[in-house]
Amino acid sequence: MQYTRLGNSNLKVSRICMGCMGFGDPNNGMHTWTLPEEESIEIINKGLDNGINFFDTAIGYQNGTSEQYVGRAIRENAARDEIVVATKFLPRSEEDIKNNVTGQQHIHNMVDKSLSNLGLDYIDLYIYHMWDYNTPLYDILEGLNEVIEEGKVKYIGISNCFAWQLAKANALADSEGFSRFVSIQGHYNLIFREEEREMIPLCQADNIATTPYSALASGRLSRMPGSESKRLKEDFYADLKYKSSESQDLEIIKRVNELANDYDVSMTEVSLSWLLTKVTSPIVGATKPHHVEGAVNSVELTLTSDDIAYLEEPYVAHDLVGVMADNKVSASDNEKVWAKHTKNKI
Repeated sequence: MQYTRLGNSNLKVSRICMGCMGFGDPNNGMHTWTLPEEESIEIINKGLDNGINFFDTAIGYQNGTSEQYVGRAIRENAARDEIVVATKFLPRSEEDIKNNVTGQQHIHNMVDKSLSNLGLDYIDLYIYHMWDYNTPLYDILEGLNEVIEEGKVKYIGISNCFAWQLAKANALADSEGFSRFVSIQGHYNLIFREEEREMIPLCQADNIATTPYSALASGRLSRMPGSESKRLKEDFYADLKYKSSESQDLEIIKRVNELANDYDVSMTEVSLSWLLTKVTSPIVGATKPHHVEGAVNSVELTLTSDDIAYLEEPYVAHDLVGVMADNKVSASDNEKVWAKHTKNKI
């Protein structure tokens, strides 16, 4: 495994981040394909044994049970100061707003619940899961700064936002003496490259870490069409993200398979090797041991400049999908967006 610095933070992270959306009680949330506790911990331990020290979860994954499983695995099998734990919090709900829960108090409530779920004393990277159009940005930044000053959080990141929003947030943080966002978790992979238009250049200019989700396009970049996983059959959101672009994505997937055969490696290794030339640490989900092995092996595969150009050449612009397509919504609509994609309740 190779390691790198997470943007402007002091965190040293593995080049592969284990995505933990696949861990959690399958009877307690939207997804039925998630792994129960013991199986989840086995996969986490497989990652630890292969040098992965960076784990990404969220309070919204299977109603907090993902956080619980990740926390237990780390407490029982790793030295806490050698592990980087990232988790995410949701915007205020309509009920929060009606009850006059401020943005600051909401963040305190969320971080305390996540710490309880994890069974840990602090969170290394606390991530704003989706832009909250119903809460003043100042309130969010002040709340995040408060939990950092209390020692509950080391650094903050953001997910599912536009480049102008990230730039605006960090400019406000600078002007008010608050902590800046050190990372962005956006939708980015070989068949969805819209982040290259504005977000990636911003991050390169300001040394903001890039930790994209959907690194393998929900499995599409790890196998040829016709071989479906349980997740692809059951995950509405995963299907939504790529359904409208299947035909234009197929040529790229074929080229991934061609290079995998040429190098005698898996499609996963080729896809992630390409992504590793672009970002800090891609988030890679794993529910089977070979998922971990493929991700770890990708760090050792070096594609040539000709390979990279060959993979990139067929790409055409994609429409925004999912959370990013549901731009600027009301509090109740924000909850509907989240429910549509996760059906979770905290």
